[in-house]
Amino acid sequence: MLELSTNIQYLKGVGEKRAALLRKKGIDTVGALLHYFPRAYLDWRDVRPLSECPFDENVIVKAKIVTPVQAQYVRQGMTLFKFLAEDDTMQMVVTLFNQKYLAEKLHKDCEYLFYGKVTGDLALRQMSSPEIAESGAQYIQPIYPASPGMPSKTIEKLVKTALSLCETLPDALPEEIRTRNGLCDISYAVKNIHFPAIPEALESAKRRLVFEELFVLQTGLSFLKKRRRGRAGWRVENADWRFFREALPFALTGAQQRVIEECLRDMTSGCPMNRLVQGDVGSGKTAVAAALCSVAANNGFQSVLMAPTEILAEQHYATLTAMTGGAGVTCALLTGSMTKKQKNAVKQALRNGEIDIAVGTHALLSEDVEFDRLGLVITDEQHRFGVAQRGKLAAKGQNPHTLVMSATPIPRTLGLIVYGDLDISVIDEYPRGRQKIATYLVDSSYHERIYRFIQKFLDEGRQGYIVCPMVEETENIDLKSAEEYYEELKNGVFAQDSVGLLHGKMRAKEKDAVMRRFAAGEVQLLVTTTVIEVGIDVPNAVVMVIENAERFGLSQLHQLRGRIGRGQYASTCILVSDSRGADTSARLQVIKNNNDGFAIAEEDLKLRGPGDFLGNRQHGLPDMKIADLFADRETLHLAGTESERLLKEDPTLQEPKNQPLKQAIDELYERLNQN
Repeated sequence: MLELSTNIQYLKGVGEKRAALLRKKGIDTVGALLHYFPRAYLDWRDVRPLSECPFDENVIVKAKIVTPVQAQYVRQGMTLFKFLAEDDTMQMVVTLFNQKYLAEKLHKDCEYLFYGKVTGDLALRQMSSPEIAESGAQYIQPIYPASPGMPSKTIEKLVKTALSLCETLPDALPEEIRTRNGLCDISYAVKNIHFPAIPEALESAKRRLVFEELFVLQTGLSFLKKRRRGRAGWRVENADWRFFREALPFALTGAQQRVIEECLRDMTSGCPMNRLVQGDVGSGKTAVAAALCSVAANNGFQSVLMAPTEILAEQHYATLTAMTGGAGVTCALLTGSMTKKQKNAVKQALRNGEIDIAVGTHALLSEDVEFDRLGLVITDEQHRFGVAQRGKLAAKGQNPHTLVMSATPIPRTLGLIVYGDLDISVIDEYPRGRQKIATYLVDSSYHERIYRFIQKFLDEGRQGYIVCPMVEETENIDLKSAEEYYEELKNGVFAQDSVGLLHGKMRAKEKDAVMRRFAAGEVQLLVTTTVIEVGIDVPNAVVMVIENAERFGLSQLHQLRGRIGRGQYASTCILVSDSRGADTSARLQVIKNNNDGFAIAEEDLKLRGPGDFLGNRQHGLPDMKIADLFADRETLHLAGTESERLLKEDPTLQEPKNQPLKQAIDELYERLNQN
């Protein structure tokens, strides 16, 4: 018998070569294989008469071969095998391509099941390269995500082997929770998620496994939060921040003041703050950070703020210096492009405690960057940093307070999971004077009018962006390429203006130089990709055109749009799309008619699902194997309720019945640390 922890290489039928292919899929143990769930199922019992089969849809038909299987040599490397099959309603021609082994197993006057797309006409049906099974096949076949060298059928065989060699599986759900919620046990669930006897068994298995995944995730994140709260942190003794507020030349919004108070309650509690501040683009998150840094400095602590780009770090440095200078707080900047002498001077001052706030990029993570009394760690646009990077920065202090800032709105439904180990604060109010951005949706026939519209602003001394989804031309795809478009505009309609190009494939120094020229007003029109999604404030930029808008997610479009409307001038965003699909049109209407980032994010999540919504950002959330954080919201709530109930009864999961759950949580932590 095998253990779930057995290396996948030692499962019968695997070996070194297949083990390497399986590891690419994240399957390194027998247990991981059993939790590699099918992406779809093929029910071989769902047979249709040939005459009732819709064209160009995958169907299963039962038919008898009525002519010999004949080989037809087409060219070198290509042989066709053709035969005629029929059921009680009509006939069809079946064609196999280079499938000699399969063709030799088929016999005239024998009945088979054929799965594939039906083509042809009303008189004679056709099917090319169908999947073929014995006529008596009566099972629901799992279909697994395939890859080169590892087809679905191979995985199916390996899963069967693994199931036959594993007697019992440890159940992470205590019996009373299963009973209370009508859930099957783990052995039944795993068996029937792979090889369901009937559709009802599959449904029961899926319901159980979805519940377990969400239950383990929420219980594990609750553990993380409690563990952090159990540590001793820098206690802020004097939380009075009136000195900061009174020195500002503007009034903070009610939302900003509320979030500052929430953070200060954490910082005076004696436990480390671990809080996410979410605020739409332009909502004033930096002012919140400045207030907290000032209070920290007033209590003898140092603060650090890490930003994803040099130009954004410089902007934060300038803003924090301006906001905290009146309170006698010292700020310093540390970035990779500074000279060695400049860096060494800053590092020495940090070690000596002469600097209250250090602002910088990844340069802050260097081992020789040391602090005297680091008490507050802030990361901006946190999805640009991996979990390990944020942890490395926090490790430069002794359990410092942690603040994560994000302008990427995530609906509360998802936020409670993605940031389950963080407390969440939301800045849901704009500072006075913030411009509402007019948004229009047009097709490419409007380009001449769009160019005239842009030119009007450029002639007035304003600036603008044109955003493209691609960098270079791609064959067979009619998309605006940033490089091609830049050349076209620079040498054409905007030849008299200063046009710049910015994209992610440029070297960091090149990108930085372009953004500096744009910020300084030397570049009037910037042709760019989504690299400016997290950019800097250019109050003079008042117009943005987003080409092929259907290629972007709603939240991404909203982030891009947030680059304009940051000054005193009315701003306009024009979405260009030739897509005629009803779904695409409905999606783009959401962004056209809405300026609320959180409402847009909710719609985006609903339309795209959490996988695409989060994209490949380093959000720290392990991949969901079977649960869907949006579609399974009811189960998410139910699992959360059960998790709270269990932790009240057994806060440290010491009871014997909860040991399998504790083991599952340990495995979850491993996956979290790998993200």
